[in-house]
Amino acid sequence: MSTNIKDLENRLWEAADHMRANSPLRLNEFAEPVLGLIFLKFAGVKYNKTEKEIERERKTKAKSYAGASVVRERPVSSADYHAQGTLFVSKKARFLYLIELPEGTDMGRAVNDAMKEIEAENKELAGILPKTFQKLDNRSIIALLKNFNQIPDDIEGDAFGRIYEYFLGKFALADGSRGGEFFTPTSIVKLIVEIIEPYQGRIYDPACGSGGMFVQSHEFVKRHLENGQKTRASRKIAIYGQEKTDQTVRIAKMNLAIHGLSGDIREGNTYYEDRHKSLGKFDFTMANPPFNVKGIDKERIKDDPRFSYGIPRADNGNYLWIQIFLNSLNDKGRAGFVMANSASDAGHSEKEIRQKMIEDGVVDVIVAVGPNMFYNVTLPVTLWFLDRGKKKTDRKNKILFIDARNIYRQIDRAHRDWTDKQIEQIASIVRSYRSENGKKYKDVKGFCKVATIDEVKKAGYSLNPGRYVGVTDNGNGDDGNFGEKIEKLHGELKGLTDEAHELENKIFENLKKITY
Repeated sequence: MSTNIKDLENRLWEAADHMRANSPLRLNEFAEPVLGLIFLKFAGVKYNKTEKEIERERKTKAKSYAGASVVRERPVSSADYHAQGTLFVSKKARFLYLIELPEGTDMGRAVNDAMKEIEAENKELAGILPKTFQKLDNRSIIALLKNFNQIPDDIEGDAFGRIYEYFLGKFALADGSRGGEFFTPTSIVKLIVEIIEPYQGRIYDPACGSGGMFVQSHEFVKRHLENGQKTRASRKIAIYGQEKTDQTVRIAKMNLAIHGLSGDIREGNTYYEDRHKSLGKFDFTMANPPFNVKGIDKERIKDDPRFSYGIPRADNGNYLWIQIFLNSLNDKGRAGFVMANSASDAGHSEKEIRQKMIEDGVVDVIVAVGPNMFYNVTLPVTLWFLDRGKKKTDRKNKILFIDARNIYRQIDRAHRDWTDKQIEQIASIVRSYRSENGKKYKDVKGFCKVATIDEVKKAGYSLNPGRYVGVTDNGNGDDGNFGEKIEKLHGELKGLTDEAHELENKIFENLKKITY
């Protein structure tokens, strides 16, 4: 049966969203059980497929024994399903069983029990599945079960992953600022993955949210394997993540499982807890951390080796995150992450850290992203790409700047994304710069520029692409880009402010000498 996944996604969401609108639960309270039911349906469908395969295998084996002495077969057990990468789903945890329960059944308890049974039979899911269904009334649970039972049993395996990610995105969009804490838009993640190219190795996300970076890394590996080897993609990468809240850890683990992946996802506050002992450990690090976090206790982190460039004096967590990402890499590792625009030109101690990183040759590519690409951030952002292996290449004294602010697809009035073609356009520029695709790299005015470290030094160690790529001449003497002019003026003002602070410090030092 051929299923139009897009139409199905829309129908499923519209029905679930209608129920949410009529529910007393807050969005985050409603989201987890809904995602749990998608997972339950996925587990049941995969179980049914595997059950048929096991039956076929046993019938084939029985025919081969025809005329020979009878061989007594042991009963089918959960181990037979696990051997085929399938979760074991007992009768009371199956969708149809739950839907057909008699009227008056406590449906909240029944679904909670179903989740417990799946966890009991599949130890890797222990403590992960939601058991908050008694917060929903019977009518809502039955309606949700019937809604998700629309998903046909012969649907392709990857489709469940798409539906789960679709719902994650919709919940993030509906939840605005809170939603962005656990979900990064797929097109942003795809570009990060295409640029750092995680063909195989250890992948780390210390602010992993719902695990989208891991899912897209797996998709990247699958795209680059021959058809017969695609099923082995999950063996090429090892997944390590950390997240601050238990609820988000559970959502991430369900997301991985529904995509046929497993990983070591741990709960912990990354500023203070390095749960994976990450120093120099990973081949790839990807993240979309919270921006401009204030109130971090610097006394608790002052001796942490992850902050090798120093603790910034500013009450802002951006340059702590940047150091966490860099110092998690091994000597050939690459990192790609989302960062607030302000970090590109931040002054004082943050500038000192940025200067050291630039001079150490670990900053590889910087991409400016336009506004409205995120659910929780309307402002433009910047993508940073670091590469510890770059120092042994001809790029060691260079940085590629890309201004992608004018590349986007308008989804609706308030939201944008990138098409696959646009992602490839940006990624191919990076591959040319790295001499990976056989194409000769060329600067394109207004879009991309390879700057030397000396040029970056002259620009005050700014990592703002607008300072380097220039503007396209539209023939009337006006570049038509008001934002570009503002950024340039902002950069100049930053430089003057830094100079003023330096003069203040000198005057203060001189006054101390006179006084004492």
